[in-house]
Amino acid sequence: MNDVEVIIIGGGQAGLAMGYFLKQKGVTFLILDAHKRTGDSWRARYDSLTLFTPRMYSSLPGMNFPGEPDGLPSKDETADYLEAYAKAFALPIRHQTKVHSLSKHEGGFKIETGQETFIARQVVVATGPFQEPVIPDFAKKLPKEIVQLHSSGYKNESQLADGPVLVVGGGNSGAQIAVELSGRRQVTISVSRPMSFKPMQLFGRNIFWYFERFGLLKANAESLLGSWLKKLPEQVYGTELKSLLKKRIVSLKQRAIDADSAGVLFKDETRMKVSTVIWATGFRSAYSWSDIPETADVSGKPIHRGGVSKVKGLYYLGLPWQTCRGSALIGWMGRDAEHLADVIAQHAKR
Repeated sequence: MNDVEVIIIGGGQAGLAMGYFLKQKGVTFLILDAHKRTGDSWRARYDSLTLFTPRMYSSLPGMNFPGEPDGLPSKDETADYLEAYAKAFALPIRHQTKVHSLSKHEGGFKIETGQETFIARQVVVATGPFQEPVIPDFAKKLPKEIVQLHSSGYKNESQLADGPVLVVGGGNSGAQIAVELSGRRQVTISVSRPMSFKPMQLFGRNIFWYFERFGLLKANAESLLGSWLKKLPEQVYGTELKSLLKKRIVSLKQRAIDADSAGVLFKDETRMKVSTVIWATGFRSAYSWSDIPETADVSGKPIHRGGVSKVKGLYYLGLPWQTCRGSALIGWMGRDAEHLADVIAQHAKR
């Protein structure tokens, strides 16, 4: 077994930011990453994906994102940036190392992988919010000849069957995919609530400049402003889909509620025959590998305060609204990482 002060589970942006600050504080740590290369979680996503945060707001602590500051980086640029970041700061990462079990062990933790077992006094879970794809149960009722993909498994148009495409889900992924396919396919998007569009540019500046200027992304989760922001519907960044809907190039349907051999049924009791369904229906937390039941609530979400678990020595990083609106975004999670590094360093001295 290998002993180390801190094990970081997850080698994406959250794990790298955590490693950056721990290295600054002289705390020994090791990052365990299930992927072959740093950044592979981004490389695996759909070809046309771009971040909705510009490069100037997509940097991790200590290293600027290269390129035009106002431009939106592609998913491959983001992957390459993360890989370069890990190399620039010589962060210790064990790739192709998937965690199968996390349990308590003699005042610390035991982490079992397919290759090795690690003993750590402290553990940071930095696996992020995009863990287990959610697809509604009624999807199983659709005929086998209909192609079904979750947005996490969608790459490009070559995967789709000929004929109409239904995108289920009105978040940023669903909107981007619908826009991408609209020029060559009959596309319909199904949403559970009215979509809220935000322009990327306002009076010559990127909208995130205003968010940063007025402190919206640093709004504390427990503040009045934070409570108000959490109640808002998900924002779709960019107005391309809004224009396509207005021109009826992309059709809009209410929430998909059921399916049968005749197609997908919507809340307004209309039905649609499709050749392909892309489920842009989000993700759920998946911590089945954790053998510490008191760390999660009945829905499986981590119990924490600002990323600090009630289990001594266990922490989380990169969760939505961990401390503020920007906690899950690349350019803002560094604040949470720095705070946790202080807590971890203090605990390491005891």
